Amino acid sequence: MKKDIHPKVFKAKITCHCGYETEALSTKGEKIEVEICSQCHPFYTGKQRFVDTAGRIDRFRKKYAKFGQAEKN
Repeated sequence: MKKDIHPKVFKAKITCHCGYETEALSTKGEKIEVEICSQCHPFYTGKQRFVDTAGRIDRFRKKYAKFGQAEKN
C-alpha cells in the first residue's frame, strides 16, 4: 500500500442532541455532534414525534401568496 494517502483515524466521541453519547472510530475528528441517533429516532424507538408542519405550511403559503394573487387578477 502507498504511504501517506490514508486519512487519519480518530477515536471520536459522538454526542446526540438527546444526550446520548458513544465512542467510535472516525475520520471526521475527535468530537462529533449529531441531531438524531438510534436512541431518539422514531424508527428505532417506535414512538411518533410530530414535526411542526403547521409552520411549514404557513411559510409555504406566505412565500407563494403573490403567485396566487397574480392568477386571480
